[in-house]
Amino acid sequence: MALVPYDDTHLWGMQKLHKPSSVYSFANHTIQIKQNWKQLGVAAVVWDAAVVLCTYLEMGDIDLRGHSAIELGAGTGLLGMVAALLGAHVTITDRKVALAFLESNVQANLPVDIQPRAVVKELTWGQNLTGFSAGEYDFVLGADIVYLEETFLDLLQTLDHLCSDHTVILLSCRLRYERDQNFLAMLKRSFSVHEVYYDSDKDIHIFKAQRDNRKGDL
Repeated sequence: MALVPYDDTHLWGMQKLHKPSSVYSFANHTIQIKQNWKQLGVAAVVWDAAVVLCTYLEMGDIDLRGHSAIELGAGTGLLGMVAALLGAHVTITDRKVALAFLESNVQANLPVDIQPRAVVKELTWGQNLTGFSAGEYDFVLGADIVYLEETFLDLLQTLDHLCSDHTVILLSCRLRYERDQNFLAMLKRSFSVHEVYYDSDKDIHIFKAQRDNRKGDL
């Protein structure tokens, strides 16, 4: 969510993040994502967690057709676009500073007939939540959004607002630090959380969460 540029002199194997674009194939569509690391940092590149969650959605275990979804911390918008291509009505969100970049990727890649199913909207976690109907969404999607400890409470507040009893949260992430495990522990106070997929090549976990009173449905 936060637009924090990493010190690229201390990262190995990050060259692909500095490319001006990256190309993916999902849902029988070629998606060319513009990237802009120098301007927007982590919000303007495609992370492995997004690719893995897109792959998981394409597997078909989750049926998005006709359902409402919201993507948090969308960045380049790849995940939200794939959800739309798979039949969901998607609200693709990020902070205001990233919206123009996000919108340009969505408009450049989604076919005209599918674009009405993908709405780009500003959302800063823990703020302006009244602009989003409580419990409106069937799915909440997030890829690599769990990495800044100071955002955890705001993210949890946002999830609490967006989710009804039937809402399914899908979070894709790499568990890098103890704080990432701490977030999962915090999430489990209000939601049932289960790991549903693990990509060992990319070391990416996908967690599915629902309200505690829906434990039996997970």
